[in-house]
Amino acid sequence: MKKYIVTILLSAFASFAFAQSEKIAYKSVADSFEKNYNAENYDAIFLSFATVMQNALPHDKTIELLTGLKSQAGKITKRAFVKYEQSYASYKTNFERALFALNISIDNESKINGLFIKPFKESNLPKITRNQTKLILPFKEEWTVIWGGDTKELNYHVESEAQKNAFDIVIKNDKGVSFKTDGKLNVDFYAFGKDLLAPCDGEVVLVVDGVKDNQPGTLNPVYVPGNTVIVKTANNEYLFFAHFKQHSIVVKQGQIVKQGQLLGLCGNSGNSSEPHLHFHIQNVEDMNAATGVKCYFDNILVNGETKTDYSPIQNEKISNKK
Repeated sequence: MKKYIVTILLSAFASFAFAQSEKIAYKSVADSFEKNYNAENYDAIFLSFATVMQNALPHDKTIELLTGLKSQAGKITKRAFVKYEQSYASYKTNFERALFALNISIDNESKINGLFIKPFKESNLPKITRNQTKLILPFKEEWTVIWGGDTKELNYHVESEAQKNAFDIVIKNDKGVSFKTDGKLNVDFYAFGKDLLAPCDGEVVLVVDGVKDNQPGTLNPVYVPGNTVIVKTANNEYLFFAHFKQHSIVVKQGQIVKQGQLLGLCGNSGNSSEPHLHFHIQNVEDMNAATGVKCYFDNILVNGETKTDYSPIQNEKISNKK
């Protein structure tokens, strides 16, 4: 699964510092940006750019960037000034589906000459290196890890702060193939429609459903995780499941689930080219602010051998020990 929101970085700023209180000019520009963004008045935002900014981000690219941001993160619901970073006023900004630092720089004519949007990092976020909760694998059959491990060669997720310890897992046959017939339909894939289970007791803190399943070989970059469930453990670990089958999730936000309980069915929604399970643990609920947590399973079979407190890697066949 690819990174959820692409960081936006455009700057043309002079190096100077301000006292840590919001200037009237910055407040006015930031208020106007928020109002126009929420109203989808992207032309007005482009007109608020300084010439150097318009050259760096032409009109069509501005519309594309803001439209993509809106479709993924939603409207701005709350914004608070935090500090100045060089010439940028930095705002902690709550969107409907994400938390970002919105950094805006302006010139002497109150025109935007720098725009920087990145995941907002709380300084007091919990630091978790590995799960303390004992976990079973979230499925019944033997599955194969196609991405998993601590190096880029084993696991492309390592380049993502939140997903760096993630697994992508499929079901393969004896020939090492994940589908039957010609693999053109989701139902051709062995993992499609398989039960996905709660690895431990916990509380469901997020459910996203209704995203269509892709045709195999195509991707949906608009909402990268697709249909999603996040389960919070008693140790404040956030278990993240992505790419459920459309309308298959059977749990609701706020529901308490037990280990082994059905969450939904494996699908091919979101930024997914074939039916598979994406699973990782993070330290907070919001993936844009989260840091990935190394995941160990309590007592499993790996290539037919018993492993205790084990983190699988690429190409290993894994199943729960009976």
